[in-house]
Amino acid sequence: MGRAEQLRMNILRGLSGLRQLPPGAVLSVGNFDGVHRGHAQILARARELRAGSPGGGGGVAIATFEPHPLSVLRPELAPPRLMPRAVKHELLAAEGVDHLVELAPAPEILELSAEAFWALLRDELRIAHLIEGPTFTFGKGRHGTIGRLREWATGSGIGVHAAPAHEVVLADLSVVTVSSTLVRWLVGHGRARDAAVCLGRPYALAGEVVKGFQRGRTIGVPTANLNVTEQMVPMDGVYVARCAVDGTTYPAALSVGLLPTMEAGRRQVEAHLLGFNGDLYGRQLSVDVIDWLRDQRKFQGLDPLKAQIARDLDAARAVASGV
Repeated sequence: MGRAEQLRMNILRGLSGLRQLPPGAVLSVGNFDGVHRGHAQILARARELRAGSPGGGGGVAIATFEPHPLSVLRPELAPPRLMPRAVKHELLAAEGVDHLVELAPAPEILELSAEAFWALLRDELRIAHLIEGPTFTFGKGRHGTIGRLREWATGSGIGVHAAPAHEVVLADLSVVTVSSTLVRWLVGHGRARDAAVCLGRPYALAGEVVKGFQRGRTIGVPTANLNVTEQMVPMDGVYVARCAVDGTTYPAALSVGLLPTMEAGRRQVEAHLLGFNGDLYGRQLSVDVIDWLRDQRKFQGLDPLKAQIARDLDAARAVASGV
C-alpha cells in the first residue's frame, strides 16, 4: 500500500474516473507539479470550502493531466518533472486531497472546448466549488478563464474561486510569484535555497541507489549513487544536502555532474552521507538539496581533489547543522 492510499486519497483515472467524483466536491484543475506554496494556498482554501459544506460535501478533488499534455503535443517542449509521480501523490494526500483524478492527454480530453468542459463539471459532476489560481485557463486553445467561469456559473449554485498569487522574497530580495516554471528555473540554476522558499521545503532528489564507478571509496569518501529518472536534476555542482535513512537524518555533500577529475564520462548524482556506515545499494533514497557550494571543476590529481572534498564536507556539516 502506497503512502497516498495510507492517507486515504482516492486515485481515479480518465474521464470515467472524473465522472466517479461524488457530488458536491470542491475541485481544482491543474498540474500541481512540485506541490509548491502556491498550490498549498489553493489547497488550504479548498479545505476551508470543504469544511463549510454539510457533511464535508464530496471532499477536495484534484484533476490533473498525467503525463503533461506537452509530452504528447510538443514533446520537445514538455517540462521536466519536479518530483516523481508517487511523491506527488504523497504530498497531495498530506495536503488533505480526498480524490485525485489523473487524465491522460488523449484527444477526447484535449479537444474538449471550454464550454463543454464547464458543462461536464456542472451537469455530470455537479461540483459545489471550483478553485483555481488567478491565471488559470482551460479547454481547447485555453479559451476558458476564471472570468468566463464566473459568468457561466451565475445561477448554477457552483462557487468559482480564484486564489491570489503567492509571492515570496528570494535571496536577492526580488519579489516573485511562485510557479512550477519558476521552481524549475531556480533548480536549473543551482539556486537551491530559493527553490526551497518557493516549495516550502527543500527540493528533493529521489531514486534508487545503484553501483557507480566506486572511486569515492578509494579516497575514503564512499558515495550513494542515485539513479534519478523521474525528475529534474539540478545544475551541475556540489551542494549541501541531507538524507534520512531508517529514521536518522544525516548531513551530506551532493555532487551532480561529470566528475571531471575522475573522468566519469556520464552525469552522476552522488551523495556522501556524513557519519553513515552501511550498504544502501538497491534502496530508494530521497536527498534534500539544501544549498549550493561550488562549481564542478577538474583538479590536478587526487591530493587537491581530496583536500577540496574535505573542505566541502566541513561546509556541508556546518550549513546542514544550521538549517
